[in-house]
Amino acid sequence: MPYPWVNIGDKAAVFEATHGTAPKYAGKDMVNPGSVILSGVMMFEHLGWDEAANMIVKALGKTIQKKTVTYDLERQMKGAKLVKCSEFADEIIKNM
Repeated sequence: MPYPWVNIGDKAAVFEATHGTAPKYAGKDMVNPGSVILSGVMMFEHLGWDEAANMIVKALGKTIQKKTVTYDLERQMKGAKLVKCSEFADEIIKNM
C-alpha cells in the first residue's frame, strides 16, 4: 500500500497519497484507498482530532485483519476476501 505524505508550512499543510494517477484503473472501483485514508488520518492528527484519527486507523487495521481487502492485498494474503474499493471503504466504516 502506498504511504501518505504531508508537507507542513507556516500557513498551510498539504496531505496526500504518494501514488500515481493510475488512469488504467479509473472507474473500475478496484484500487486500494488506504493511502488516501491515511492522508486524512494525518490531517486529523495535525488538527488535534486524535480520537477521529485513532478510530479510522483501528477500523482500517481491523478490516485488513479480517482479510476483507482490495486486489493488491488479496493476492498477498492466503484466504483473503476480494472486495471492490467502495466495498473496502464500507467495511472500514462498519468496523468503526
